[in-house]
Amino acid sequence: MNICSCSVLVLALQIGLLNHLCSADPTDGFTNVPLTDANFELQKPYVIPLSERYSYENGVHKLWVYADDKPHDPNSHTQPRTEIRIRGLDYSSGVWQFEGYGFVPNGTSGATIVQIHGASHGATTIILRIYDGDMRFYNGDLVTTDLYDKWFRVNLIHDVDGGLLTVFIDGEQKFQHKDQGPGDLYFKCGVYAAPSNISYYMESRWRDIRIYRK
Repeated sequence: MNICSCSVLVLALQIGLLNHLCSADPTDGFTNVPLTDANFELQKPYVIPLSERYSYENGVHKLWVYADDKPHDPNSHTQPRTEIRIRGLDYSSGVWQFEGYGFVPNGTSGATIVQIHGASHGATTIILRIYDGDMRFYNGDLVTTDLYDKWFRVNLIHDVDGGLLTVFIDGEQKFQHKDQGPGDLYFKCGVYAAPSNISYYMESRWRDIRIYRK
């Protein structure tokens, strides 16, 4: 094989590798963990019937809350929420992944839509929060922009042993951060009001929620 042919072969291999990396799915190498209705625990303001803050139609979970709602428990001093807590799949080691398609209507702001609860330091490992259509890590680092009024795919990977969190939006890696240490960990999605700078009405919708592990 001459030098020209070798160069062409190397270039082709590089292009093939690049295409593979670009087309790789966040769930590659993971095993889907089947979910049942028992895995979906609903948390909502304790004085409000569930039907006034949650609906499920045609495979879509719709969750909403108001800024002056009560917390989810009479003994809690936390902000109002309507969330799905993934029950029965708590973890403290290994590599786990949440996947779901989310939708946030224009006007919802200051609302956590995805979180991992539990950590060695603090109450949560990660919070993904919407401010004016942009997604942020808590109220700080920008994860991605322009999410209002459209469906978007969220893949949140937690490598507990490696202490690493990775966020994909629509199949593209957008954010990576160290975690807060191991603990009794579990995934949640929905709407949970931030401590400040929140809209009066907050809503998110979710479909095709899945959990994966390695």
